[in-house]
Amino acid sequence: MKKNIPIAKLKNLTVEISNSTIENTSKINVFLMNTASVFLFLLKIIKNTFSKGFEFKEFIKQCHQIGTKSFALISVTGTIIGLVLTIQSRPILLKFGAINMLPNMVAISLIREMGPVITALICAGKIGSSIGAELGSMRVTEQIDAMEVSSANPIKFLIIPRVLAATLMIPILSIYADALGLLGSWIGTNIKGELNLYLFVSQAFGKVDFIDFVPAVIKSFFFGAVIGLVGCYKGFNAGRGTESVGIAANTSVVTASFLVILVDLIAVQITDLFL
Repeated sequence: MKKNIPIAKLKNLTVEISNSTIENTSKINVFLMNTASVFLFLLKIIKNTFSKGFEFKEFIKQCHQIGTKSFALISVTGTIIGLVLTIQSRPILLKFGAINMLPNMVAISLIREMGPVITALICAGKIGSSIGAELGSMRVTEQIDAMEVSSANPIKFLIIPRVLAATLMIPILSIYADALGLLGSWIGTNIKGELNLYLFVSQAFGKVDFIDFVPAVIKSFFFGAVIGLVGCYKGFNAGRGTESVGIAANTSVVTASFLVILVDLIAVQITDLFL
């Protein structure tokens, strides 16, 4: 015989289903609203980038903040990357009698992948958090609102110089990290051997083609654009509370790091198709 389900249980089940449906719908709505907000933010940046009144002084200032003040960190990191990569790879190549290939292997690894990606991830932590916190604090203290009320354009003065500065300086920092990485590799080579710098450079660039530099430099521009855009978006759209500054800085780092890895994955697939 069929059992009759109590009406109270049916009502509770209906309420649970409706609540879960509303919750899923609200999550979808939030995602769609955030996506639309990002696209509108990008459209504003593109529109104001090609309009008159470019803030050149602010752009130079941001290049100094993003690029010059990051040289020390990138110098240490790049040198250590080359040093560690050489020390870790040397025993394996020694087993196969291919120790002469060590400088070239390190050079290709640094130029194609290690240099641009690790530099971008470091800059995502340093630059992304800095931009997010700075713009977030300006939003909390209502400085951005004051600019909008006074008919000033915060997009043109605050956002565009930071995005363009990050887009320009990240590739420069990546090339600089590659050079310091090769210097670190030469130091690592001479820890358990002896190889002069001229011979090391000859072996390192013996099988490196110009085409090896092109994809790495191109994707570095995208890394810089992603880091600048994410930091500016999170800071510019921060909440009103003081805790929003920390949230903007933290989410800028996490989101920018994830997007850097995603862009690198796409760039590798495109490069594999054409090369």
